[in-house]
Amino acid sequence: MAIRLGKKLPKNADDLDGLTKAAVLLLTLDYQAAGRLLREMATEHVEEVTRVLASLGEVPRELSGAVIEEFYYLRLATQYSKEGGLDYAAMLLKESLDGSLADRLISQIQTQVQKTPFAFLQKAESENLMAFIQDEHPQTIALIISHLSHHKASEILIDLPEEKQIEVVRRVANMEQTNPAVIREVESGLESRLANMLMHPVEKVGGVQTVAEILNLVDRGTEKAILEGIEAEDGELVEEIRRLMFVFEDILMVNDKGIQAVLKEVDNDELILALKTASEELREKIFGNMSARAAELIREDMEYMGPV
Repeated sequence: MAIRLGKKLPKNADDLDGLTKAAVLLLTLDYQAAGRLLREMATEHVEEVTRVLASLGEVPRELSGAVIEEFYYLRLATQYSKEGGLDYAAMLLKESLDGSLADRLISQIQTQVQKTPFAFLQKAESENLMAFIQDEHPQTIALIISHLSHHKASEILIDLPEEKQIEVVRRVANMEQTNPAVIREVESGLESRLANMLMHPVEKVGGVQTVAEILNLVDRGTEKAILEGIEAEDGELVEEIRRLMFVFEDILMVNDKGIQAVLKEVDNDELILALKTASEELREKIFGNMSARAAELIREDMEYMGPV
């Protein structure tokens, strides 16, 4: 259960979502320990957890104790799974915890120890990765980028020829379940050129949401060309993709109070970068919701900034 600002926390740890549990755990640690834990997390997860942490009110002692206990057993069982295997870890959990908690922790450990196909590609430079896959069939490229982070996938998509971009995006959008044998075959095809392949399949990949999140990260020219290319053959698919995409220009539909609330949370450097490529209408709407001095400073910074 996600916790909204000012909402009273439940007494049962089972009623909390993962982010809230992480925030409660951080709250029980001293600053140094919490800082070390945050440094081990991905940037996007740090932002999410700290946002939840800021919204927490008073945490009941029994709730924080239950969260700490769950974290402890999860870490312990994860270590056991590495040393004695998942079955051994599951046996220990079932012996020491009640059924529902043991089952939940076992499920979490299974997720942690499973390896995602093509995860090794996350560390590869995009230019090097392109050299491996640019001549592959669009369906193969679609399968690969569906398993990559959205940032990495967008970098690959930008470098593809426009015609292949459109074909790959269409295939990602229409992809739902992939035969594990197909994934293994694609991995085997790359094995001779790349080391340390991960062979565990993930069946649920792709889909319209994946396309929307990838296109949010490419440049506007690439996004426009891809959507127009798909729209010529499948207008409904493009409408669905656009509904799921966040477009900066959509802020024009937000009222002044909403914009002012957003501006309080946005870093100035990010705002300047976004406004650099925004329409004049949107710029004026943003400037109209800040002080004259702040607007003047941002305009000056935009002038000094090079082309984006």
